[in-house]
Amino acid sequence: MKSPYSALALASALWSAAALGAAIDAGYPSRPVRLVVPFAPGGTPDIQARVIAEPLRERLGTPIVVDNRVGANGIVGMEIVARAPADGYTLIIATVGNWAVHPHLSKLPYDVLTDFAPVIHVATSPGVLVVNTLVGANTVKELIAVAKQNPGKLNYGSAGIGGFGHVSAELFAVMTQTRLTHVPYKSTVTAMTEVATGQIQVLFNSTVQTIPHIAAGRLRALATTGAARAAVLPDLPTIAEAGVPGYENSTWSAIAAPARTAQAVVRRLNAEIARILQLPDVQERYAASGSTITGGTPEEMRRVLETELAKYRKLVKDAGIRSEAQP
Repeated sequence: MKSPYSALALASALWSAAALGAAIDAGYPSRPVRLVVPFAPGGTPDIQARVIAEPLRERLGTPIVVDNRVGANGIVGMEIVARAPADGYTLIIATVGNWAVHPHLSKLPYDVLTDFAPVIHVATSPGVLVVNTLVGANTVKELIAVAKQNPGKLNYGSAGIGGFGHVSAELFAVMTQTRLTHVPYKSTVTAMTEVATGQIQVLFNSTVQTIPHIAAGRLRALATTGAARAAVLPDLPTIAEAGVPGYENSTWSAIAAPARTAQAVVRRLNAEIARILQLPDVQERYAASGSTITGGTPEEMRRVLETELAKYRKLVKDAGIRSEAQP
């Protein structure tokens, strides 16, 4: 039988924890908040972070510093946040590759499930398949034919192993029974420059980065990667429509804090960012970048992460994707 004292002690502990959380929430934030983007400026995660940063500054009453920490296809930035103090002053916005693909490729210096506290699922974004204009392919079916006639001779770029461009191309190769050669770069900006100048032939990339090059005639767009046509490229078919039934691979982004960040702080951030994502101008700017806003609670974000980890575990195995460090 539990003693009255034990019950009283438990109630007191619970009240103290609640009071502490309320106190932390009331005093948060008291200094600038750093939002780490583990990629170079100009990409979709960077744009999404900067769209959120200004209204978040107004709502929290403190500067939001967008900090681009490039390296190892996002792993450097992820580790910085995983090891940061769990006080709500260091956050990260990262993509599906960081959250759900990299854990299946190599041993990471962090665990995405235990070293981070999910804050919110931000958005989902399809990509676009483009080729250099000298490649003799104007459609997806023609690209497949060229690839089959020249196995391994078509090079595709990406921002690194396990990133959106890498996974999208490998899935494409598996589903079309073709062989493409991967050329990883430090950023998608460099990869796009290389495909535009003919150093590589193929690229799967974000729509927002790629549309200006398509419009200028430097790149030829063949299809988009999502399940449905992209609103920013409505006349372009999906890869599934263009001849690869069942193909779909989109990227998504999420914001998280270090694990053990006070729940009061996590919920405050979630509530504020959720409101920001509903602002008409924010929705317009996300739509212009080819992204669809998701939102939701921290618990929903964790369920998304668990589901996506299982999905990409299978994809990595089926496509034979591996870290170049692996034998």
